[in-house]
Amino acid sequence: MENSTTRYISVRFETTHKAYTFSTTDQTIKNGDAVIVETQRGVEYGEVSGDPFTKPNVSLEIKPIMRKADKKDLEQFERNKKDAIEAKRICQEESDNLQLEMNVISAEYTLDRSKITFTYLADDRVDFRELLKVLAAIFHCRIDLRQVGTRDKAKMVSGIGVCGRELCCAKFLGDFDRISINMAKNQLLALNIQKLSGQCGNLMCCLRYEDDAYKDLRKDLPKLNAQVEYEGEKYRITSMNVIAKNCKLENPEHAIFISLEDLIKKGKYNKPAKKNEKGEGSVAKQ
Repeated sequence: MENSTTRYISVRFETTHKAYTFSTTDQTIKNGDAVIVETQRGVEYGEVSGDPFTKPNVSLEIKPIMRKADKKDLEQFERNKKDAIEAKRICQEESDNLQLEMNVISAEYTLDRSKITFTYLADDRVDFRELLKVLAAIFHCRIDLRQVGTRDKAKMVSGIGVCGRELCCAKFLGDFDRISINMAKNQLLALNIQKLSGQCGNLMCCLRYEDDAYKDLRKDLPKLNAQVEYEGEKYRITSMNVIAKNCKLENPEHAIFISLEDLIKKGKYNKPAKKNEKGEGSVAKQ
């Protein structure tokens, strides 16, 4: 049975930038404190990120914070980070000796050095059974080899995006949402994959941030290149700016610029499909 003074606190780890929930009865632990916790990977050094909160509505077991970190813990944590750089070099060297097609990205010790985790990139699955034996003989602890994708690598390595700011994945994103090319289409962006891709080579995460807003702005508008009848003439919509609220209509004779308000009021076109209660789409003509 939990103590009535139990509090719930988010703890963030330097390598993942993701916060996890832990419990504590220590009333002195506050935002910014360094703490020692036990995770699935082992004993780790983390930092409290945020004020205490009420118990989250989850069925998973919430582990308690072991204790506040002291000076010795910090020294051990910094020593582990330094040693991990050399461990990464050794792992890459041994994998090359075994002719394994893998790019070692990082190495990380648990605080008590009972385990070291190597993350790597590879195009295909890697048979690293022999590598595990070699590394275990060198480091004399448990070895975990974890394959990650290019988005994970960008998160670990970090960098500066085209906006001039630190990559979102490294700065604050805990999980990766699915990004689709339709999000770029919703914003009426030119489908230049090279310009729409981030440093990981995948579509930029920021395409998702304004997706709902663009969907809302475009919900009553025809699609780009749709045929429209306006003031007795037939046109094709060749460009549209939902932020400036105007569009360009063209036909073989001439081109005109009108506001989206005029397009909705005076234009005749097939309205976007609206879903009924059963989720089935239907098209209404204006």
